[in-house]
Amino acid sequence: MDEPRNRTISRRAMLRAAFGGLSAAVLAACGQQTAAPAATTAPAEPTAAPAPTTAPAEPTAAPAATTAPAATTAPSPTPAAAAAAPTEAPLPQGAAGKLTVIHRTEYFEDAQTLFRNAVVKFAEDNGIQLDISTANPEAFGDFNAKMQAAVQAGNPPDVAYHTLSIPQLYFLDVLEDVTDVVEEAVAKYGPVVPVTAELNAVVDGRWYAVPFQSQTAATFARGDVLKAKGIDPLSLDTWDKRRDAALEVSDPANEMWGWGFTMNRSGDGHGFITDVIQAFGGRFVDETGERVTFNSPETVAAVTWLQETYMSDKYRPMLPPGIESWTDTSNNENFLAGKIAFTQNQFSVYAQSKRDGVPFFQDIVVLRKPKTNDGLVLESGANGWLTIFKGAQNIDAAKQLILYLLDPANFTPIVKVSSGLILPAYQNLWTDEVMAIDPNFVTLRDIIFNETAYTGQAYPAQPNAAVAAIDAQSILSQMMSNVTNGSMTPEQAVEDAHNKIVQIFEEFGLPQG
Repeated sequence: MDEPRNRTISRRAMLRAAFGGLSAAVLAACGQQTAAPAATTAPAEPTAAPAPTTAPAEPTAAPAATTAPAATTAPSPTPAAAAAAPTEAPLPQGAAGKLTVIHRTEYFEDAQTLFRNAVVKFAEDNGIQLDISTANPEAFGDFNAKMQAAVQAGNPPDVAYHTLSIPQLYFLDVLEDVTDVVEEAVAKYGPVVPVTAELNAVVDGRWYAVPFQSQTAATFARGDVLKAKGIDPLSLDTWDKRRDAALEVSDPANEMWGWGFTMNRSGDGHGFITDVIQAFGGRFVDETGERVTFNSPETVAAVTWLQETYMSDKYRPMLPPGIESWTDTSNNENFLAGKIAFTQNQFSVYAQSKRDGVPFFQDIVVLRKPKTNDGLVLESGANGWLTIFKGAQNIDAAKQLILYLLDPANFTPIVKVSSGLILPAYQNLWTDEVMAIDPNFVTLRDIIFNETAYTGQAYPAQPNAAVAAIDAQSILSQMMSNVTNGSMTPEQAVEDAHNKIVQIFEEFGLPQG
């Protein structure tokens, strides 16, 4: 395998990072459903570890799920319904001779069914006893601790599919080295994308998670509404241009508001504030990732711009009623209802528009992030991972299962029914067949293939748990609340947020001096 294109995480840095929030902030507001674990038992008698499996020529799931990528055959939960309380069911226990697989739930039921069907067929074809459960790792607030206990007890599950922080799981010493699996996948399917995958999953030159799929976020615009005003959506490549366009297309009397970006305590809100700060040149940390640099003239300028956007009389007509109290699903709901012209989201809003056949679906334009003041486009994708746990008792079978799931015969049908929520994690899996699914996949591929190693709030550094805790403590939304309620000036609010971030870093063993 080629040498990593970016610096990898040192063990020393990882040990200092300790615990923190989830790294995949780009997944916020996607609306993943939770479900009680449901186990499936496959053939009773295990065999020896299987030889590398060649996937069947035809997809293994039900034909209906592979022939209609534009819709699903069973209703999926709305984002609001997906915000149900996490299940607290016990995690399944691993055992010798029984391949134990746990997986996240998916926004679209058909995608989940295809994944499960592929796992079941692998077990059947190889005579392996199987325990597969929808024990959604993201739903377990204490998943990391539970997994650590399972590893220490010697009975962890074999394989998990999830979007959790690999640095955190590595710190807990619960992950098996899967470098050989990634090397084989790269040999078959080309380099891993996005480039940030290595920054998250490679430690001391070794892979501790197998990239399974990639996801990204984008801005979604009502192309028909903009074009009616003579505005080309693709020309709106800065935040100033998008704000001015949002104002121009706003028509409150007819329930059309241009601006669908929120600053509330949500993944979307944190992501939006971060994007504006970084567009103005503000950075949370320096290039080492250990020094907080949040309090800067650039960050103050960004917060001042946000203050003007949400508080000035000039821009008030473009703000939907109640935007200050939006939840993580409100932008989805308002966009789907045809009430806003712009919003920023992981791909759930687009996927649901497609699934539900909203009248303006064909007019939705997917836009890349606005350029920064110095002309950069800071965007990337996030990965969904397949991990094998240390002490798993069926490691060889687990590795072969992972390669089987990556085979295009099994993976491409999942992409087809996911409407942009699940995308290839390897360059050569972006086939003509995949690109033909949706014309907006061209934009998504450009985002995911971005060579800039954009690491979110950690940029320009590598991800670490201290940075992840910034969102976990809602520091950005509180900063903006202090400004919009008049209790602080932008300068004061930025200084206050900076001090809170410093406190986090010091608690994580990174003294600021």
